[in-house]
Amino acid sequence: MPSVVAAQGTVQDKATVTLGYLGIERPAALEPLSVLDPVLNDEGVQGARLAIADNNTAGQFLGQEFVLVEAVVASEDEVASGLRQLVEQGADWIVSGLPREALETLMDDPALDERLVFNAAAPDDALRDAACRANLFHTTPSRRMLADALAQFLGYKQWNRWALVYGNTEEDRLRVEAQRAAARRFGHRIVDEAMWPYDPMARRAEGGFHAIQREIPVFVQEFAEHDVLVVADENDYFGEYFPYQTRLPRPVAGTQGLTPTAWHRAHESWGAVQLQRRFEAQADRWMTEQDFAAWLAVRSLGEAAARTGSVGRDELREYMTGEAFELAGYLGLPVSYRPWNHQLRQPILITGPRMVASVSPQEGYLHPRTPLDTLGVDEGESQCQLEQKQ
Repeated sequence: MPSVVAAQGTVQDKATVTLGYLGIERPAALEPLSVLDPVLNDEGVQGARLAIADNNTAGQFLGQEFVLVEAVVASEDEVASGLRQLVEQGADWIVSGLPREALETLMDDPALDERLVFNAAAPDDALRDAACRANLFHTTPSRRMLADALAQFLGYKQWNRWALVYGNTEEDRLRVEAQRAAARRFGHRIVDEAMWPYDPMARRAEGGFHAIQREIPVFVQEFAEHDVLVVADENDYFGEYFPYQTRLPRPVAGTQGLTPTAWHRAHESWGAVQLQRRFEAQADRWMTEQDFAAWLAVRSLGEAAARTGSVGRDELREYMTGEAFELAGYLGLPVSYRPWNHQLRQPILITGPRMVASVSPQEGYLHPRTPLDTLGVDEGESQCQLEQKQ
């Protein structure tokens, strides 16, 4: 059964906003890639908890209070049960830490009624395009946004000839499609590409690195001359082994190596170190992308409530999709929602394992509205036009 936790200490004379966080437990058998990586059983929800505290810091002076209830279910089969428990706890807004299929199950559930959902986990472009919903907002970037951010940086470096390597999962197929689209948009040339033909590598097999040293150079030796090797391996099956193992000395980028991400533990610019420290004091670990997306979702409501002086669903929703809405996201530029598909515009960090190399959008990539709209499918390309549907 889902575990449900309610925040304490509500004050009756305050206008209250109750949010529900809905996630799925990490499978016990799923190990992190490296023994250096912690096992995270609270990813996402910790970001929501911190944002609740941030909202209440300002809300106490405005007669507003924000309350969080949580449901973390064992599997996708229990999503409906988790939603019902959140509704029973009074949740009027839902922050989703669910993958796409489970999120769409949530969106189709009659118990959701007219509640607005923030997608803080699923990067699928279809959710912002043909499969978009009027009551679904996205605080996690799409795969296309990540791919465009990386392509801009590779363009800045003039690494314009790409070789693509991708895995055999559905996530990898979608990621490599986004990378191909980004290459077309920004004038890169994919000179070669291939699917990694081996089973997921045995991460702790004795002497396994000897096989890696032999297999990877042989695999890439037939590739045409390229500037950078771009990898699509969202499940960490093989991509982490490619840096330093290629036949020629070439940088590795994509899901491993030089990586586009919404948040990174090494990010310290624009006041981010302050957010990092507050999160670490609360959670006793560093903040992840999903934590940050959940924090943005809850803070969006806090910002809208503070600016409008209201906690009404219609008022907050109208303000968040309007031109006046801006949220400080510790990323150098204020973030805001695209009205045609409810995706949060946001800068994307370009990172290595322990440092931030750059931030996209890069200089020189212009847009008539905002440079942030050079990342991801633009309004004219989108099959989702929520402004026209509403």
